[in-house]
Amino acid sequence: MQAIVEYYTTLPFWELIAVFTALLYVVLAAKENIWCWPAALISTVIYTVIFYDVYLWMDGLLQVYYFAMAIYGWYCWNNVVGKKALAIQQWPMSWHAKAIVLLSALSLLVGWVMANYTPTHFPYIDAATTVFAVFSTYLVAKKVLENWIYWIAIDAVSIYLYIEKQLTPTAVLFVLYVFMAIYGYIQWSKRMNMNDNALERDSIPSSR
Repeated sequence: MQAIVEYYTTLPFWELIAVFTALLYVVLAAKENIWCWPAALISTVIYTVIFYDVYLWMDGLLQVYYFAMAIYGWYCWNNVVGKKALAIQQWPMSWHAKAIVLLSALSLLVGWVMANYTPTHFPYIDAATTVFAVFSTYLVAKKVLENWIYWIAIDAVSIYLYIEKQLTPTAVLFVLYVFMAIYGYIQWSKRMNMNDNALERDSIPSSR
C-alpha cells in the first residue's frame, strides 16, 4: 500500500491535473452540468502535449478535436430555444448500426495509413478509439443517450493502450471512466424518462 501511495504522490504534476479535470468533466456531464465543458478544455490542452510526447499521435489529434467540441458543446447546452434547454434524446438503433459499420471501415483505413506512414504505436487500436471517440463526443454535445454506450467500449479498449504506454494514472482514469459511463447512461435514462413523463402530463387536457 505504501508503494502505491508513493507512486501516485510522485506523479508528474501536469498529468495529475489532466486526470483530475478529465474526471471532473465526466462527473459533471453525467449530471448534465454545463461546467463539464470548461473542465474538458483544461484536460484536452494538457493531454495534447502528453500524447504527442509518447507517440500516440491520433490521441493527441483527438484532444485538439475535443477542445473544439468542448466549445461547441458549451454552446449547444447553453443555447436555449423558447426558454427550453437542449433535451436528452435517443437515436434509432438502425442509425447507430450504420454508423458503427462506417466508423469501423474508417478506423481500418486510418489505422493502415498510420501503420505505413507514421511512427505511431498501436496504429489500428489508436485509430479505432480516436474515430469512435470523435463520433461519441458529438453525441455528447447533442445529448444523445447512446453516447455512454460508445464510451464504455472506447474506454475499455483504451485501458489496454495506456497500460502498454506506461501511462498508469491515465489507465486508472479510464477504468473509472467505464464505471462512470455506466452511471452516466443510467442517470441520463432517468432524466429522459422524467422529461417524457412531464411532457405527457402537460399534454393531458385539464378537466377543470
